[in-house]
Amino acid sequence: MEVRKTSILQQVMVLFAVAVILIGVFTYISLYLISEHSEKEHTEDRANQLSAEIALAIREYPSHKWLITYWHEHADELDIEYDAEFQSGTETDRKYSLLLSHQPMLRVQYATEEEVAKLPAEDQKLFAEIVYSWIITRLDELKVCYGMDYLFIVMTDDTFSEQFFLLSAADIDSVRGTDYEEVYPLGVKVKVSDDQKAAMQDAAEFDRHLAAAGNYVDYYALLTQIDNYYVFIGLTFNMEGLNADVAVQTRNGTSFITFMELLLSLICLMMTASYVIKPLKTVQNNIRTYKVTKDSSTIINDPELMKNRNEIGELANDFKDLALEMDEYIDRIEMITAERERIGTELETARQIQASMMPNIFPPFPDRHEFDVYASMEPAKEVGGDFYDFFLIDEDHLGLVIADVSGKGIPAALLMMATKIILQSYARLGYCAADILDKVNEAVCSNNKEEMFITVWVGILEISTGKLTAANAGHEYPVIRRAGGDFELYKDRHGLVIGGMEGSKYYEYELQLKPDDKLFVFTDGVNEATNSGNELLGTDRMIKALNNDPAASPEQILGNVHKAIDDFVQDAEQFDDITMMCLEYRGSKE
Repeated sequence: MEVRKTSILQQVMVLFAVAVILIGVFTYISLYLISEHSEKEHTEDRANQLSAEIALAIREYPSHKWLITYWHEHADELDIEYDAEFQSGTETDRKYSLLLSHQPMLRVQYATEEEVAKLPAEDQKLFAEIVYSWIITRLDELKVCYGMDYLFIVMTDDTFSEQFFLLSAADIDSVRGTDYEEVYPLGVKVKVSDDQKAAMQDAAEFDRHLAAAGNYVDYYALLTQIDNYYVFIGLTFNMEGLNADVAVQTRNGTSFITFMELLLSLICLMMTASYVIKPLKTVQNNIRTYKVTKDSSTIINDPELMKNRNEIGELANDFKDLALEMDEYIDRIEMITAERERIGTELETARQIQASMMPNIFPPFPDRHEFDVYASMEPAKEVGGDFYDFFLIDEDHLGLVIADVSGKGIPAALLMMATKIILQSYARLGYCAADILDKVNEAVCSNNKEEMFITVWVGILEISTGKLTAANAGHEYPVIRRAGGDFELYKDRHGLVIGGMEGSKYYEYELQLKPDDKLFVFTDGVNEATNSGNELLGTDRMIKALNNDPAASPEQILGNVHKAIDDFVQDAEQFDDITMMCLEYRGSKE
């Protein structure tokens, strides 16, 4: 099915459209948040100023705490005139004259708590009613002056569950009472909502609290605290009109910015089509021509590609250079391919030669029933550095060798083959295991410019008696299984690796094998097989695999170990050669 193609210009238009939308949304949100923040700051300033004036209007009476307590405790007894406005002839004015007739020395506005507390109960009631009317009149004026929707003073205990209305300001001549729910008279108790409770708690702790809820902003300020009671100034601003103005201004600002973005985008698209898309189309046509003809001369001689001095011109020049390099690269690839095929053929030949250098026909000695031996080697690369060998030195002696050359690949394979030949030669000459290692180390150290080394385990089995003499040059420990038992690690004495230091001495040891005993030797590619989690197989898992069926034949035992390695490693890459050899000594019982 043909895939529908989209031009760069279309993609750029989509990007511009998305950018305009995103910038418009971001602009609208940013302008709205900035305006809202400015609005909140302005409202908070007004609230702070108004609450300060209210607090001043109350605190200018030295006995204000006494008054608040009295209003709270005698709310039902007081006869309040809410709109006295300091005028003569009012009920408040009459009460004021009466109080002065009783207490001619009393200065009502400046009376202290001590002075008021000494007054008779009748005069205390007059005092509380007079000051209440004066203060509520002042609060009415402040409400109108600041354009407040609600202005009140409430009292609550430290549970903040119920608020007791002390003062509730109203527009001039408004009626206070239960018929006008928004303006509460003295003594009304209202249950505190969860939001109000949280606001009061914040105001009690931080002196003030400002919170927005829809078109309204609520403000609480702590006026005073009397014993376990808190007295708060409460303000409510209706922000509906201001919010509407902010929304209109935000939309207008966003619309103007979006229009300018669209105009700028159109100009940018026209310039993109003229200075980018058209030259790129020329480059594209030449590339397609080159794909078909593979003729770089059409690109080299095209003046249209060279006249631009911007990035597109540089792209054209780069493509010209790329076409020339491609011609050279194709020629080199053809040469490299031929060379790789030759090297691959030679590596395969080297692998076959290496494999043929090690015994690979099993059973190797079908006419000898005193023992059975099986070995395998899996190189990590085409050729490896591990090797094993077993051979009859004479009719009563079997030579056993397993070794691991440092490194991998062809250098390790070359050193492996040379070392194998030297080892077998000295063994056939009748040298003991330790002397064989001495001679091999001497030969390797004499010309070891690459400073490579080999770990070697050598054993010579006296077939008639089962006596095994062996020597170890830094190789892995052998594993022994006695008849009827399990495989166990045998920690023999190690010497220095072959090629490590000239003049190194090696020591041999003896093992007495009995019928049905088995010997297992291996290279570190077995116990250091690594899975994808970089975890090693380890010696314990290897021995567990050996003991899966310890009475099995040497071939089956190596198969069990191979299976354990495959199950552990799974799809992880093989990093080292894996070489194993198992000898079963049967003696002369057959």
